Amino acid sequence: MTHPPLSGVRWTSAVLLAALGAGTVRAALRLRALPVLPVVPPTSAGVPRPAGWRLLTAGGVEPDPATFLAACAYAEGEGLRVLDLLPADLAAERALGLLRLVDPARYRWDRLGEGRGAGFAVLVTEEVLDRAGVDPGGPRPDPAELLALTRRLKEYASDATGLAVAPGLSCGGPVDSGGPARAAELRAQGLPPGALAAAQLGGLALLAGVAVRQGRWGAAAAGLYWLQPYLVLGGSGSPLRPADLARATAARPVRSLRAGLRTARAAGRDDAPDGARAAAYRKDLAGGTDRFLESRRPDCPWCGSARLSVRVRVPDLLQGKPGRFTLEQCGDCGHVFQNPRLTPEGLEFYYRDFYDGSGGEGAGTVFGRLGAAYRGRAEMLLPHADPVSWLDVGTGHGHFCNAARAVWPRTRFDGLDMGDGVRDAERRGWVETGYQGQFPEFAPKLAGQYEVVSMYHYLEHTRDPLAELDAAAAVLAPGGFLAIELPDPESRMARLLGPAWLPWFQPQHQHLAPAANLREALADRGFTVVAEEHGPAHQGNDFFGAVALTATRLAPDPDRPWGPPATRRTRALAHAVRLAALPCFAAAAALDTLRTAAARRTDGGNAYRLLARKDAP
Repeated sequence: MTHPPLSGVRWTSAVLLAALGAGTVRAALRLRALPVLPVVPPTSAGVPRPAGWRLLTAGGVEPDPATFLAACAYAEGEGLRVLDLLPADLAAERALGLLRLVDPARYRWDRLGEGRGAGFAVLVTEEVLDRAGVDPGGPRPDPAELLALTRRLKEYASDATGLAVAPGLSCGGPVDSGGPARAAELRAQGLPPGALAAAQLGGLALLAGVAVRQGRWGAAAAGLYWLQPYLVLGGSGSPLRPADLARATAARPVRSLRAGLRTARAAGRDDAPDGARAAAYRKDLAGGTDRFLESRRPDCPWCGSARLSVRVRVPDLLQGKPGRFTLEQCGDCGHVFQNPRLTPEGLEFYYRDFYDGSGGEGAGTVFGRLGAAYRGRAEMLLPHADPVSWLDVGTGHGHFCNAARAVWPRTRFDGLDMGDGVRDAERRGWVETGYQGQFPEFAPKLAGQYEVVSMYHYLEHTRDPLAELDAAAAVLAPGGFLAIELPDPESRMARLLGPAWLPWFQPQHQHLAPAANLREALADRGFTVVAEEHGPAHQGNDFFGAVALTATRLAPDPDRPWGPPATRRTRALAHAVRLAALPCFAAAAALDTLRTAAARRTDGGNAYRLLARKDAP
């Protein structure tokens, strides 16, 4: 006897059940991987503080001396410089939230991973506090401030930060699970409270719908969600014993709904733009945006041909700032370039609040999730050299250099960039020396000093990429290597997605050079290309980026300081578009996974890498 297949509707319940089951198992495994401080007998309050350590706690949290000493001993034994202490009675939903964000088995060794914790107590060496510019003698932080501090401190101890359960530590009382306090805590962790609240409410609505309409499959999915706190945290071997476990399990749907609504309301109230920043943008825009563009160029900046045609016209879909931009393509060499290009004043305007300022935190989060790409870039050099000195041009905040140390631990990494982030990279120890300014201006001072120069997604941002290649040739010692990664304007996805292809990245990308053009330019400067990669350089964001750019185009952030004042209508529209985009993002992520697999197999994607050796004169 055969059974009929699941209907299309019931597949929703099956997928939800599988996803919730996988999440429950993953959380339980991560919970078991949490280290636990040894329980030591209570000691007198007069025990001397171990030299070099400070314990920062939120208000109402009072660790006993035994917990402090056990934490110091554990951190020193493990070679840690930052240790977040989890109270044994950590609230159930907070524990589940932390386990969604952190894999304890990988947390310490993930040099780019964001600092995470419970927000109650963190042990830090005085050396790290000093480099991070943190005064441990100030007023006690609230949980949101301590979460933000933990996130920051991991940047200064990227491979020496850990978590541990402290059996003798208590939360100090009930903790608000929603509202302004929770919204502040999510922001402190670099998480968007409005989007997360919308996803939470949308998920609850979906679960309620399948439970009512889809029989036992829907009831099973809803029941698994309901019981998840107990299934993860209720075992006898759990290192965490939430005081609210029974209540959190019994009332989970109601509590989750209430917390989501309160957090959504709080996020809406707190998203208003900074008044001074908004006033500065109004002043800049008073004269229009045409002044940010030069006159149109009649010929190709790469080969001089006058055979130009429009490849794409697109507004600023990255930030939603006013303006419209044109990319033209050369009919002879295939070079794609912004025409007319931005003036230096225009570059400052459109870069502002993207990598630094209000957008710096989001950009840092994105860069911190590119660990696999950074490793691939670093490993490309393995068959060819064992460098002592490496200059990363366009280093930003130094994420590549930090990650590449896992591949090249004995290499000195220096960084160069126009932005202030290079100074942060130097303070964190992600680069040894940070140079702030234009690369061609530094080239005479750095001539012949480096064995490797890298330019990863840098040349496309420059006004004159050929001058940048000249600078690299000057800085490299004979026999040194130049590593370059660029978007590939010949990618099939560029034509399929049109203006929504993320690597157009307007208005920031000034030039997109086909690989053949770059190979020829390198040969003209005395380089020999020794390796070229297309598939491995692919960045799996074509469809996801297209959804994000389209959502921005349909409903820009109503609270952007360069936009008109937000109204109820614009806020409601933005909220509706974000909610409607959630399933689109899920589908896009699945398509990007398939696209990445195809790109790896066919050695063709949306980017390429070249490694070239500077030949001896």
